Amino acid sequence: MRRLIKAGAVLATLTLAGALAACGASSPGSGGSSAKTTTLTISNENGALWTCDFSPFNGSDTLLSVGLVYETLDYVNPLQSGKVTPMLATSYSWGAGDKSLTFTIRPGVKFSNGTPMSAKDVAYTFNLLKKYPALDLSGVWSVLSSVTQTGADQVTMDFSAPAVPWFYYIADQVPIVSQAIWSKIANPVAYPDTHPVGTGPYLVNPCTSANITYTANPDYWQAGEPRVKKIEYPAFTSNNTANDELANGQAQWGAQYIPSIASFYTSKSPDFHYWFPPTVNVSIVPNLTNPLLGNVKVRQAISYAINRSQVSSLGESGYEPPANQTGIVTPTFSSTLDSSLVAQIGNAYDPAKARQLLEQAGYKMNSAGVMTNAKGQQLSFTVINIGDYSDWVADMQVIAQDLKAVGIVVTPDNLTNTDFEADLYYGKYQLAFYDQQTFGPSPYYELNNWLNSADTAPIGKVATTNYERYSNTVTESLLNQYAATTSTATQQSIMNQIQQVMVSDVPIIPVVEAVDWYQYDTASFSGWPTAADPYAQPSAYAYPDMEQVLLHLQPK
Repeated sequence: MRRLIKAGAVLATLTLAGALAACGASSPGSGGSSAKTTTLTISNENGALWTCDFSPFNGSDTLLSVGLVYETLDYVNPLQSGKVTPMLATSYSWGAGDKSLTFTIRPGVKFSNGTPMSAKDVAYTFNLLKKYPALDLSGVWSVLSSVTQTGADQVTMDFSAPAVPWFYYIADQVPIVSQAIWSKIANPVAYPDTHPVGTGPYLVNPCTSANITYTANPDYWQAGEPRVKKIEYPAFTSNNTANDELANGQAQWGAQYIPSIASFYTSKSPDFHYWFPPTVNVSIVPNLTNPLLGNVKVRQAISYAINRSQVSSLGESGYEPPANQTGIVTPTFSSTLDSSLVAQIGNAYDPAKARQLLEQAGYKMNSAGVMTNAKGQQLSFTVINIGDYSDWVADMQVIAQDLKAVGIVVTPDNLTNTDFEADLYYGKYQLAFYDQQTFGPSPYYELNNWLNSADTAPIGKVATTNYERYSNTVTESLLNQYAATTSTATQQSIMNQIQQVMVSDVPIIPVVEAVDWYQYDTASFSGWPTAADPYAQPSAYAYPDMEQVLLHLQPK
């Protein structure tokens, strides 16, 4: 199970599937419209049994608590260009120079233990993250200078410098907790929060290692919500078992990869559907400190040599669409794509152009079919990959054949997740195949993490996101300008220039677009997000997005 990490300057973590026997809490069903139920069951293979810890500040627990039990100030929809839905805050406003942000806190909201939620709790929550940096999963205190209650119902956040994109992390990614409860916790970093108390639509009632039951919060502040009164969340440790639950109609909300989905799932019932919205790029990441890969024409040649459509169809069963060198994920961010630039450079598979670029760089094909320069240096590299991801292994087989055709040899090194991340973060690799895992309401969030030199480090030291070790003062200036304005027109102009950087400098080579896995059953519930109505990121593991899905759903 690969999940996106919605965070700023924190290392992405991946959840691997385990080999344990699955424990489910669902009763048998026959699938489709015959499996009527008033209880919603989630099928999301997690790779381990539940710990029954629900701390909203522990990255291992957030998908089980944030949005369900704990809420944020706003919901910022990454699939609708950052459309804001007010949640615990009714409104917000930027101060002069975009260096302060004031939220007006919603009145009449109570925590599930009956105590009122107020601006005091909001200010306390943010200052708790400052006091204990390990709780600051989104890194908001890297840009904040202070957070204070400035009125009975207002909280003002001051920034050390304009940081407009951080609105997403501040408003959408920080769950608000009760000061009365958390101020009495001796060590919040180690606090398991086994009995969470939040403002959200659900209570945990009960949790076992095999299953979590969520029941509707009877005092939830949104009148009449949630209409889905009970959720069962089994701890699936096997993708096969979780997929069977969906195909049998025992689970209504899926969030995982299903091979041959048409025959295995959608053919079983007209009520079974899926939608896989693209989110970020899966890219070849060159180590730019390598002298051969430091040559931009070599990187450009690699980009032109790859048949992205074939990688998508053969390696990803067509589920993950081909990417393009601008780095703009489409159709999710098509409105941001510089179409004139795409028309100029195309997304074509052009091995002749690749060979031409290599010849311009001083390479000639030797008798073994490998491009070699005058010093006798051959374009032959190892590429690290995560061996447990069978689709990525298949992707790299296609890519290797494409590159071999133009005289570039790549030898896959399929590693464990732990070894892969260590090599990637420390820069101990030549090429890597990876996705950034950071998704936000515009392409800026992914591209900033790839291109911002503030997030890189010398070889041998940990780079937090810029693993390729890219550094360019002009690019840096563009990223800073983007972060300093609330003007969408100015941001688009800057994003067009950043796309030009991706095309001309080729710091990374996007190959396919990672997607959110999402299956849904309309037999018993209506109101699911769709491509025609993308009101929320649809996967059950997306937080706090899953709250929006549950607040839209209605039992039939």
